[in-house]
Amino acid sequence: MKKLLALLVTGVMALSLVACGGTTDSGEAPAGSGEIYYLNFKPEIAEVYDEIALAYEEETGVKLNVVTAASGTYEQTLKSEIAKKDAPTLFQINGPKGYASWKDYTADLSSTELYSHLTDKSLAVTDGEGVYGIPYVVEGYGLIYNDAIMQKYFATADPKATSMDQINNFEIFKAVIEDMTAKKAELEINGAFASTSLKPGEDWRWQTHLANIPVYYEFKNNNIDLASDATKEITFEYADNYKNIFDLYINNSTTDSKLLGTKQVADSMAEFALGQCAFVQNGNWAWSQINEVDGNVVAEEDIKFMPIYTGIEGEETQGLCTGTENFFAINSQASEADQKLAADFIYWLYSSDTGKQFVIDKLNFIAPFDTFTEEERPSDPLAKEVIRWMEKEGTTSVAWNFTVFPSQAFKDNFGSALLQYAQGTMPWENVVTTVVDGWKTESAM
Repeated sequence: MKKLLALLVTGVMALSLVACGGTTDSGEAPAGSGEIYYLNFKPEIAEVYDEIALAYEEETGVKLNVVTAASGTYEQTLKSEIAKKDAPTLFQINGPKGYASWKDYTADLSSTELYSHLTDKSLAVTDGEGVYGIPYVVEGYGLIYNDAIMQKYFATADPKATSMDQINNFEIFKAVIEDMTAKKAELEINGAFASTSLKPGEDWRWQTHLANIPVYYEFKNNNIDLASDATKEITFEYADNYKNIFDLYINNSTTDSKLLGTKQVADSMAEFALGQCAFVQNGNWAWSQINEVDGNVVAEEDIKFMPIYTGIEGEETQGLCTGTENFFAINSQASEADQKLAADFIYWLYSSDTGKQFVIDKLNFIAPFDTFTEEERPSDPLAKEVIRWMEKEGTTSVAWNFTVFPSQAFKDNFGSALLQYAQGTMPWENVVTTVVDGWKTESAM
């Protein structure tokens, strides 16, 4: 009876191990919890991931716990969370720089199903034969404009341009903007541009996205290898071009430049949605921020994109800033079972009918995977505009070189200097020094 009882107990234990996902090589049960902890980078889509988590659990029985870091705090949050016993299994890195910071925690994803469907393998973050970051969205940013307001401007007396096609460099754009400011009462706007949000943590559009343009041209025109140490210093060669567009923003805004330190991105998007301005710098992810504003008056067909012109030679052929800094990474310190759960989830999101519906209609992602057909492209107007500019004949997109920016501290210090400049308490020369010296110092750390 004792032997029989022992055999029964052993059988029950074996069945239990199978139910938990099998055994390890040592015969012990894996530490997999049957749940996925995902640390999300984008606050603007946090609610969508709540819906995705419910749908995923309903379809697969696997619980997806999504935690979203506050704006501008992702790296800090990840450092805190990754050290915990229940660390994130799925997280994000922002490109080669992010991989360098988190390489001890990034599993090789080269054998995952999702990677096999990546249409352009060169987009992935790699190291030797290994793949440590899979891009999950191609995005674009530039100047979003309200075409209804622009058509109204073109119909005014002596406009500086009579169509958007004529606006293909900074000189023409500046003339148009300043004329619109002079005619803002006639156009029924508070300013040509939405507020330049310079509140700390809300200034990423300027210290990262706008700054990418002069850095892109400096690297491009000097043949800098982005994988080399040559990126550890910059001269800010096109600082005056940055100043061109930044001055245009703050001097033709809905808000006085001295008050911009109180403004958030949400304020800017609301001003645009309510028809208080004609332009706002942002990316295609901003569609939901426009569409969901109470009292939105901008018709879907009037939401368009144009490039950010700064006065650099040859910019007439410049397109939008297109690329990605969003890469899935799986925690290599997690159990194999948990790593597989994470890999299964990201493949489900980009291959199943339910997952793809979320990607297209709720996340509004332009997905870089061959699991999507032509008919399954996003339907929102800004995503359509990104695709239109990417496919536009004779136009070259600006690559996302801000993935090699040295650190968040560099960006924060740059943003602080921009705020002081806008408030009139720092000369532009000091902003340039902050950028050049800060880049070199942070790159050396």
